[in-house]
Amino acid sequence: MSMNIMEINKRIKQRPPFQMIERVTEIVPGESAVGIKNVSINEPWFTGHFPDAPIMPGVLLIESAAQLCSLVTESEGTDENTVRVLLKVDQFKFVKPVIPGDTLTITVKKTREAGGLFSFDAVIRVGDEIRAKGAMTFTAVPKASIFGE
Repeated sequence: MSMNIMEINKRIKQRPPFQMIERVTEIVPGESAVGIKNVSINEPWFTGHFPDAPIMPGVLLIESAAQLCSLVTESEGTDENTVRVLLKVDQFKFVKPVIPGDTLTITVKKTREAGGLFSFDAVIRVGDEIRAKGAMTFTAVPKASIFGE
């Protein structure tokens, strides 16, 4: 199974300029996925990070992987009453900078699900070269508990 940008938009809540996953090339609902992010000089963070040497912020690499994880756990569509929140980032390593013009291939695999927590391993590559890797843990939280609705 794969997803184009329109199918992704039906399943995640993020939107540009904060939507990171542009295409899903493989997905096994509830288990794993491979997604694509094309890094463009037109992205707003490059004006300040850094003007003379644009590097994609590491936290946005983590966000890219996190969005792909949400597609794995919500492959049938989002629950409008909940928000997926990132609880923990563990041992994320940034091996080499990501720069405009790079195409990221992001692979995520669920390693654990228990008590409403979902843990994933993530690897971010450009071509065959690993640029970042680590683990993340998520949960679903009712919107009302965040926003008091």
